[in-house]
Amino acid sequence: MTELRNVKVEVVRFRRRLLILALVMLAAFGLVVARLVVLQVARHDDLEEQAENNSTAVLPIVPNRGEIFDRNGVVLATNYKTYTLEITPSKLDRPLDQVIDAIAQLVDVTPLDRKRFARARADARNFDSVPLRLRLTDAEVARFAAQAYRFPGVEIKARLMRTYPLGLATAHVVGYIGRINQTEQDRIDDSDDADNYRGTDYIGKLGIESSYESLLHGATGFQVMETAASGQAVRELTDHPATPGDSLRLTLDIKLQQLVEQLYGNRRGALVAIDPRNSEVLAFVSQPSFDPNLFVDGIGQDDWDALNGSPDKPLLNRALRGAYPPGSTYKPFMALAALEGRYRTPAQIVVDRGSWTFGGHVFRSSDGPLGALDMAHAIMKSSDVYFYQLANDMGVNAIHDFMAPLGLGQLTGIDLPGEVRGVLPSTQWKHQTFKRPAQQKWYAGETISLGIGQGYNSFTMLQMASALSTLVDGGVRHVPHLVRERLDPVSQKWTPMSQPPGRNMGYHQANLSVVRNAMIGVTQQGTSRAAFVGAPYLSGGKTGTAQVITIGQKSHYNAARIPERYRDHSLYIAFAPADNPTIAIACIVENAGWGAGAAAPLVRRVLDYWIAGRYPSDEAIKAIQQGHPATPGAAPRRADAPASAEAVQPEDQPPSGADDGDSAAP
Repeated sequence: MTELRNVKVEVVRFRRRLLILALVMLAAFGLVVARLVVLQVARHDDLEEQAENNSTAVLPIVPNRGEIFDRNGVVLATNYKTYTLEITPSKLDRPLDQVIDAIAQLVDVTPLDRKRFARARADARNFDSVPLRLRLTDAEVARFAAQAYRFPGVEIKARLMRTYPLGLATAHVVGYIGRINQTEQDRIDDSDDADNYRGTDYIGKLGIESSYESLLHGATGFQVMETAASGQAVRELTDHPATPGDSLRLTLDIKLQQLVEQLYGNRRGALVAIDPRNSEVLAFVSQPSFDPNLFVDGIGQDDWDALNGSPDKPLLNRALRGAYPPGSTYKPFMALAALEGRYRTPAQIVVDRGSWTFGGHVFRSSDGPLGALDMAHAIMKSSDVYFYQLANDMGVNAIHDFMAPLGLGQLTGIDLPGEVRGVLPSTQWKHQTFKRPAQQKWYAGETISLGIGQGYNSFTMLQMASALSTLVDGGVRHVPHLVRERLDPVSQKWTPMSQPPGRNMGYHQANLSVVRNAMIGVTQQGTSRAAFVGAPYLSGGKTGTAQVITIGQKSHYNAARIPERYRDHSLYIAFAPADNPTIAIACIVENAGWGAGAAAPLVRRVLDYWIAGRYPSDEAIKAIQQGHPATPGAAPRRADAPASAEAVQPEDQPPSGADDGDSAAP
């Protein structure tokens, strides 16, 4: 009986355990079913999208950057294919320094490469690919490829690199591209164009490369790739090719540009040449210049220190950002202001006795007495006394109100970034500029020197060339520009860039004729006559000499006793042909003395080339480089001559100006 009772107890226990186990299994199965319902029903769409993303990858295709040409089709900026060795820090399996040291055993990695990599990495994100070596040889590519399995996060990429074939001649106009830094990346990320810059590492930093970045960059494409669980690409699913950037044709004539640079030699200065009929910029020279190719890969510290620390300031775009007193080149504009404002008539006589006294202060003229002068002869002989009195009669605000619409002391609107305004003084300007009340007051004596382009006057050569273009084109003002046409990469058709229509300033044609004829007289019997002897065309011009430091009333200017960088600037403005101008030029040669001694002979050779098709001889170029105006030796240049003529090496001598009869401010 006892055994039977034990068996029954064990059976009850077994059944209880079996029931518990069944309930546990049922609960577990219920949980599995519930989870399946959640995954298959509730989260079906979300998980399906994640699965799709895990099996595909979207890779950006960076577009080819558009090329840049001069007006005649000479290449100024283009691309070449190269191989780069790049590191993605977030994908490395060991410390970065160890990886670079190991790579250096396979390919040459110089200290400069390491410094460049460090700077680029500082501006990049951790998951960005940063170049360690550029322009790998085929042998280096093969050597690394055989060992690539040892270097996760390091890869060889084929890239198109930017190059500027003419180097120095294009730096201040074309500019350059460089690697995108963090500030630029943040700006891109916050813009509507962020998707278009996926995969892009370079952006325009200066010049045309910067101002036309949106056209030159192009449209980024993409590939959708199927990937394995390891992340390796299996096959291409879709392909949307990138659209290359537009190519640009500039208004610039690179042969003219290079000629001007040769004529400057080792001297500093700027020259801007404009077609007055439409304000196309024909030459835009700032000397000295620099090689933009240095900046594409990331400039080395030694090169940067040499450029940034140079007293000649080669990085300064003098044509765009160099503001100078215009000296006597301001006088034609003062004459036009006098005629338009009825402060003078063309025949009104002013006696130049060599000085003029105002408020007990003597304003001198370095030329001595010039006698009785009408307006034309005052311009031709560059009378200071005539324009001292005119400035006093007009007053600073009247001068300002006439010159501002001409663009002097104003932004011209040229299609380059970084233009400076300069200074066109007025009583309001002085009040806003100076902090101390005693300095804010405008004194009548300050107006006098404005008449001869001194005092607070400070303009760029771009502004001067643009204002001269308006004067010689019948008073019609155009916005100066550098880009002429754009090439659509799809249709392969050139399309002119639209420009705003010219604005008629409303000047009386008779007044314009008086000033233009006087400027023609400058080249025939005035201060630049010696520089234009035998010219096969008729031109107009005006010399100018601008003080860098003030010379006391009882002191005599002696260039030999003054350090070279404190000597007067030499300026010249010109237009030709006289009857129907196709070129207007503003030129400054820093610290070179009288306008007719340095700037005028340089401009003469430019006009010989542009108007008469004559290229100066080597002897003439050397003479101009040294500041010695020689007889214009010139030989006609063949129409098929190459753009980059062999440069004449300038002798390292300081310029010396000759007295041209032009006057300096007291």
